[in-house]
This record gives sequence, structure tokens and C-alpha cells, in this order.
Amino acid sequence: MTEGKAEQGQSVGGVRAAWLAWSVCAVSLFVLAASLLLIVLGWSAPLPLGLAPWHNQAITLVGIIGAPVLGGLIASRRPRNPYGWIWLGFGLGLSLQQLGTSYEAYAQVVGPGSLLAPGTASHLLGLGGPLALGFAPFLLLLFPTGRLPSRRWRLLAWIAALSGVVLVFMNLLVEKPDKVGGTITVTVITVVALIFLTIILSALSLVIRYHRASGVERQQLKWFALAAVVSASFIFGEFLSLNRVLGGTVWHLFDVATNLGLYLAVGVAILRYRLYDIDIIINRTLVYGSLTAMLVLFYFGGVISLQYVFRVLTGGESQLAVVASTLIIAALFNPLRHRIQSFIDRRFYRQRYDAARTLAEFASKLREETDLDALNTELMAVVRETMQPAHLSLWLRLGPPEKDERVL
Repeated sequence: MTEGKAEQGQSVGGVRAAWLAWSVCAVSLFVLAASLLLIVLGWSAPLPLGLAPWHNQAITLVGIIGAPVLGGLIASRRPRNPYGWIWLGFGLGLSLQQLGTSYEAYAQVVGPGSLLAPGTASHLLGLGGPLALGFAPFLLLLFPTGRLPSRRWRLLAWIAALSGVVLVFMNLLVEKPDKVGGTITVTVITVVALIFLTIILSALSLVIRYHRASGVERQQLKWFALAAVVSASFIFGEFLSLNRVLGGTVWHLFDVATNLGLYLAVGVAILRYRLYDIDIIINRTLVYGSLTAMLVLFYFGGVISLQYVFRVLTGGESQLAVVASTLIIAALFNPLRHRIQSFIDRRFYRQRYDAARTLAEFASKLREETDLDALNTELMAVVRETMQPAHLSLWLRLGPPEKDERVL
């Protein structure tokens, strides 16, 4: 009876947790829908300098949707894991910040005086940004188990939590506290610096987790690492000012793709859907990423070199340089891909590479070997080397059933 009541209580608690998780997710999506409505209504009105264009706001909104949905999925299926609830809080904060931006823009250029207290409303909704920033360190620190790597990380968790609370409180008391000057500005800058420091240290905790982890947890961390590499490329591009080269719209689309990749990776890692596919994905990413970079270099290098030759010989440029470079790239594709694949397998997947080479050598011997006992010995040696089983036996049927059977 006691066990039955306990199971029933857990079931009821799980239903309530799922209902709460999807309720928070629904609130976030409703806030984003309100923001989208303001964007659509104000689409044709030009915005003053300092405000993000309407189309960029719409693109940013798309990149936020996945955060509350991911949080709802994790929290409803893993209610005891606080990681899903952190994603819900993070997504709600981003949603409120996005609505504040759209609300302020619409109030300024479309309907001045038509919205209720635009300054106060934008200020309160803007608290979502500091709220999301306060949750950010825990997205790294608690992945994937929802627990700290060890007790030594408690101090960092407390610093991150208190910094987030102080940042939200300061923004609640003062509108744009980083611009008022004096002690308030110094305090806000210090708190923001502390939060970013905790984010960096939280990322370091993932490296420590990976070296200590094994099995499922290591595969989960690989998924997160893949998404982190993509996110790092976006941040690196920001430092290089690639947004000016590619244009604001293209850069915002890249930002959205990065965010969606992060949501997908975290969802697969936590919910463990096709978890072990990550090794294949990483392998293909390394191969085709390297291949693409090398082919681009060969292409532009070939075009520039051939154009120089044509200018020397004929005094002008020729489209033959582009055609010749394209043909060279087409001819190099497969040989270069095989060489890169072989190099990556040797460098990063040595065990699998050695196993494949051993099997290939055994297949060549199999076509020439005629001694059955020698073949059996060779087969068992190959299996031991490639599979490394705890126990190995080989059963052969050399004649009719029930008459001539033996185990080697």
C-alpha cells in the first residue's frame, strides 16, 4: 500500500510538473507572439537610428522560440532535473526582452501615445535581459545532470546567483543603470563582469566533466561541445566584424542558426534521442568542413593565379580562369575527401582506423588461405584485436548437423 501511494504521488507530481513546465513555455510563446504582432503592425514604418530594424527583430524572435520549447520538453520529461527549468527561465527572460524592444519601437514610430506607459512598460519588460543573463552560467554549470560537478563549484554557483539577483535589482530600480554614472554604473559593470567570468569558468567545468565522464554522459557532453564550437565561431566572427562584411540580415540569420543548433544539441543530449550518432556527426563535420575550406582556397587561389597568367599573356582577364578552376575543383573533390577522411580517422579515431585496417588485411588473407586451422586462429586474433571481447569462442559446423560439430 505504501509503495502504491508513493508511486501514485510521484505520478501526480510528474503531471503537475509537466503542466507547470508547459504553462511557462506557453507564457513565453504568448509574449513572443505579442512581439511578432507589434513587428507586423509596424513593419512599414521606418525606425530611427539606434533601434533594430523590423526584419532583424523578427529574425531574432525566431532564434528565441527554441529556448522555452526546449525547457518545456526537458522539464516535463525530467522534472527532477533543474536543467529544464533553467532553460524555461532563460527563454522567458529573452522573450520579455524581445517584447520590450518591439514595444518601444512601436510606441516611438507608429502610435505615439497609443500604448500605455511605453517607457515604464519597456523598462519592466527589459528586465528579461538581465534575468536571462543571470541564468546563463547555470546552462553550462549544470549540464547535463542538473548537479554541480563537485562541491568545490558551490562558491561559483553562489557568485553567479547573487550577481544575477543584484543585476536584476539594479535594473529594476534604475532605467539604464549603466549610463547614469557614479556608484550605480560601477556596480552594474562589476556585476556584469562577474557574470561573464562565471560563464567562462562554467564552460571550464564542462571540460573537467568530460575528462571524468564515461558512457552516456560523455556522449551528452560531445553533443554540447559540437554546438559550443558553432557558437564560438559566431562569437569569433563578432570580434572580426564579419557582420559588416556579410550584412546585418545574413549575420542575424547565422545567429539564429547557431541558436537552433544549440537547442537541438542540448535536446538530443538530455533526452538521449539518437545520442550515439554524435561521433558520426563530428566526423562528417571535420571532414566536410576541412574539405570545404581547402576547396575554397584552391578555387580562389586558382582563379587569381590563372587571371594573372592571362593578364601577362594577353593583357586582359578571361573567363577561362573561372572555368579551369571549377574543373580543377571537381577533379580534386573525391581524392581530397579520401585523404582528409584518412587523416582524421588516423588522428582522432585511431581505434576505429586500426580496426578497419585489420579487417581489410584479414579480408585479403581470406582469399588466399586454405588451411582451416590457420584461418580459425587468424579470425579469432582479428576479433580480439578489433572488438576486444571479454570471452571469445568459435563454433564451426564441418559436416552434417548432429554428427560433426566442434567448438574451438
